[in-house]
Amino acid sequence: MRLVEEHKIDAVFLNTSIIPWYRKFDRGLRAVLDKKGVVFATFDGCYLRSPRDVLKDDGTPFSVFTPFKKKSYRTPVRACYEKPSSQSWIATRKKELEDLDLYPKEDWADRLSKLWEFGEKGAQKALKKFLESGLNGYKKGRDFPAEKYTSRLSPYLAHGEISPHRIWHAAIRASAPEKDREHFLSELTWREFSYYLLYHFPALPEKNFQKKFDCFPWISHSKELTAWQEGKTGYPIVDAGMRQLWQTGYMHNRLRMMVGSFLVKNLRIHWHRGRDWFWDCLLDADIANNSAGWQWIAGSGADAAPYFRIFSPKRQLEAFDPAGLYVRRYLPELGQLPTKYLAEPWLAPEQVLRESGIELGVDYPYPIVSIKESREAALLAFQEISKKGKVEGF
Repeated sequence: MRLVEEHKIDAVFLNTSIIPWYRKFDRGLRAVLDKKGVVFATFDGCYLRSPRDVLKDDGTPFSVFTPFKKKSYRTPVRACYEKPSSQSWIATRKKELEDLDLYPKEDWADRLSKLWEFGEKGAQKALKKFLESGLNGYKKGRDFPAEKYTSRLSPYLAHGEISPHRIWHAAIRASAPEKDREHFLSELTWREFSYYLLYHFPALPEKNFQKKFDCFPWISHSKELTAWQEGKTGYPIVDAGMRQLWQTGYMHNRLRMMVGSFLVKNLRIHWHRGRDWFWDCLLDADIANNSAGWQWIAGSGADAAPYFRIFSPKRQLEAFDPAGLYVRRYLPELGQLPTKYLAEPWLAPEQVLRESGIELGVDYPYPIVSIKESREAALLAFQEISKKGKVEGF
C-alpha cells in the first residue's frame, strides 16, 4: 500500500495464481484496494487456459486427463503479447538480481548457478536449444535420461521466467515431426492438468484424492528414507536419479517415476515424504505438479497410475539406459563395472568386482530391500484397501 499511496497508483494488474495461499492473498489484496478505490485486475497469464472454463457438460471438473485435454483443445491458446514499447516509472527502479542479494550463501547455490542460467534470458536460451536440438525425436527420446530429448524448461515455468503461451506457440511453429510436437504439447497440457486439479481440489497437496488410501498401511522407515534421499539404496538406476536431483536440482521425468515408485511401493513410505524431499531439492518444485505427481505415482491421485504398476529397477535400466551412460554419470564408483552387472551389482562375481575396484558395502551399498518381496507385500496391502471400494474427490 505504501507504493500505491506514494505513486498515486489507480490500478493494479497481476497474473493470478492457483496456489491456495496466493489465492487467499489475492482476495485480501483486492479487499484492501477496493477500499482505496484502486482498480484490481487479475489475469491467467501463467496458465494456457483458465481452470474455470474447462468443465464437463454438467459443470463439474474433470478428474481424468484425456477428456480434460480434449475439452481444453477446443479453446485455442491465445497469442503472446509483444514487449511494451514504453516503460513505466518502475523501470527506473530496476535492479539486477545480484543487487537484490537474494541468492543463498551456500555452496550448493554456487554449484547450481554454474549449471543453470537463471532469469528470462536463460529461459529463452533453453527454449531455443530445445527446439533446435531436442524436439525432433522427443516422443521416443524423452524416455532415455542420458539423451538430450527433454526441454528442461520446467524450472523457468515454475518461477514465471517464461510464459507457457510462448512455449506452446514456439513448439507449434518448430520444424519438427508432428508426432513430436503433439507429444510435447500434450506434456505441457499435463502440467496444466496439475494446476487444474489444484484449483478445483485445493486439498490435493495433503489429502489422498482417492479416500481408500487413507487406510493404506504406510511404514515409517527412517534409515531407508535417508538411504533413498542420499542415493544409497543399492539399486543403481534409483540412486542415479536421486544423485542427479541432489547435484543439479533436477531429475529426468522417467527417473521421477522410478524413484517415486521405489519409495511408495517397495519401501511403502508415505508419498508425503517424497513430496517434501522433492520440494526441498527441485528447482522446478511447485505445489501443483509436485502434489499431483506424487499422488499419481502412489496411485492415490486423479487418473493415477494403477497401484499395481510397480517399476522394476532392473528392467527400467535395461530398457532406458542400456549402455549405462546415465548411471555411470552419477555413480562414478560403478564406472568400471561391466554393463551386464550394472543393474544388479551384487550378482557380479567377486573377481569382477575386484577388477572394477568395487567392494560392496563399502564403495557401493547392498540393496536395502528385496524388490520381489517388497512388491508382493505392497500388492497385498493394496488388495486390502481395495476391498473398501473406490471413492474419489476427497
